Amino acid sequence: MKKIYLLTFFFAALACQKKDNSEKDTFVKDEHSYSKPNLAVVKHLDLDIKVDFDTQSISGKASWQIDNVSKGNEIIFDENTLNIRKVTLGDDEKETKFELGAEVKFHGKPLHITIEPNTTKVNIYYNTTKDAIALQWLTPQQTADKKKPFLFSQGESIWSRTWIPCQDSPGIRFTYSVKVTVPKDLMAVMSAVNPQQKNDTGIYTFKQDKAIPSYLMAIAVGDIKFKAIDERTGVYAEPSLLEKSAWEFAELGKMVVAAEKLFGPYRWGRYDVLVLPPSFPYGGMENPNLTFLTPGVIAGDRSLTSLLAHELGHSWSGNLVTNATWDDIWLNEGFTTYVEHRIGEVVFGEKEAKMQGVLSRKDLNDNIAEFGNTNPDTRLKVNTTGKNPDDAINEIPYVKGYDFLKVIEQAVGRAKFDVFIKNYFDAHAFQSITTEDFVSYLNENLIKKDKALADKIKVEDWIYKPGVPSNITSVISEDFNVIDSIQKNWRKTGVKGLNQKIKSTNEKQHFIDYLPEDITIKEMAEIDAEFNFTKGGNFVIKRQWFVPAIRHHYTVAYPAIEQFMIATSRTGSLATLYKEMVKTPEGKIWARQIFNKAKSGYHLTTVQDIEGLLK
Repeated sequence: MKKIYLLTFFFAALACQKKDNSEKDTFVKDEHSYSKPNLAVVKHLDLDIKVDFDTQSISGKASWQIDNVSKGNEIIFDENTLNIRKVTLGDDEKETKFELGAEVKFHGKPLHITIEPNTTKVNIYYNTTKDAIALQWLTPQQTADKKKPFLFSQGESIWSRTWIPCQDSPGIRFTYSVKVTVPKDLMAVMSAVNPQQKNDTGIYTFKQDKAIPSYLMAIAVGDIKFKAIDERTGVYAEPSLLEKSAWEFAELGKMVVAAEKLFGPYRWGRYDVLVLPPSFPYGGMENPNLTFLTPGVIAGDRSLTSLLAHELGHSWSGNLVTNATWDDIWLNEGFTTYVEHRIGEVVFGEKEAKMQGVLSRKDLNDNIAEFGNTNPDTRLKVNTTGKNPDDAINEIPYVKGYDFLKVIEQAVGRAKFDVFIKNYFDAHAFQSITTEDFVSYLNENLIKKDKALADKIKVEDWIYKPGVPSNITSVISEDFNVIDSIQKNWRKTGVKGLNQKIKSTNEKQHFIDYLPEDITIKEMAEIDAEFNFTKGGNFVIKRQWFVPAIRHHYTVAYPAIEQFMIATSRTGSLATLYKEMVKTPEGKIWARQIFNKAKSGYHLTTVQDIEGLLK
């Protein structure tokens, strides 16, 4: 028996070795990274850096543990606008040669480093420059409390290489440990397990023992405080926002529990959120352990916390199972939008879920109309070769991906689909996969050569063809049907009392979205007087209301529109308003005036996008 056990162990070990070796050769070519991981790949980062607000730079040493798979003499990193001072090998710091290749727009330069066949460690001494797109340095005046400076990073999609020399592809994963030195009156936090209070040294250490891709490396430094929500969730924010934020996110723990029941255990330990200053370019960023959030989500009535459900959902779809390239981004965002809706249904109820479904469908229809039904960019599997991969981060992968998964759910039944999606997360945990990997898994584990089922789902149509397939599910909200009835009659009955019938953020948004095209300024003023949209709405309501205000020249709202567009850097929301402005000659002039006032407070990625619109 002992021999049998030994043989069994031997063959099992051999099988594991073969699996490991094969995994080394399965990196997908990423058009947006210079690295060649099939030859030499990073495995772990030890980062020792200093944050200097006077020079607005980060400097230090990135020590990479590597696997020199090919036993060759070179490893290639990505870098963009960095100053590489010196490179050494091993613990004995033997200096080696390095060379920067030709620069490509958006992508920076390849960093070629000479190594030896037995090299396991590469140390890169560097500092960032003021051109680092990933880093946003804020003066005290640009923060909520206006007392101390602030720094935050935004790595997605290919911007981590502007603050760390790395193999900057979502298909390459690594663990990390970091030592950060910051001014003693500030605190540092990262996409890892974080301190919960300031220390008196200004030195903070972090450890991320789960393998993540480079775009999920994140740092923030500022006058930050922490407040617990429950035993594994909490909120970080500037002092003046802390209590408001903690109240707004009081249901965060419930969301984590709801997600676990649906999709399996939360595998990252703690789940905290950091409320950032307004120049953050997105609603949220799903950095592991610590979601970065816009302050715009703090509405005072918890009406916008579905955004939090989305970022939490990334703990499964995106962070746990990651798109291998930016062409596959729908695997991150479509799945997460589906997860978000399912969490929201549990936490906020079925009525809320139905309303979100209708709003999501409008987003899909609007985006398809804007892009054009035959535009290849409306496919789920896109082609970003030669482009800035940020261009793929639009609403299509979110809402079309969500609708595709709803089609599968309807075709097989929710109970069966729940088992499938949970097993999918388990089977690919801490892996980066392609669309083709997903299709293969779907065929093997759900469709199983059932032609009738395959015809019902239409995988090829959804993933590889533009536009919206014919089998898209219908969406209905009884609550919105009531709003639609009001919409047909309010011109006859007047608007008095409508704010008692149209109460929630979703209902107000739907009402605004379907205001008549021939609405008059007088009617807009009456609606504004009834609902106080211009001055009293939350972030989402204001954004939606300002679109018809611009379109129909409701000049009463113009000062508020300008103030809104200067006060936020959420790229998608700003783009919605700038796009409406530039439809007229006078609107273009106004848009440029606002942009010139606001751009110093915008994130650099926001500046890039808006400049493109204004051209």
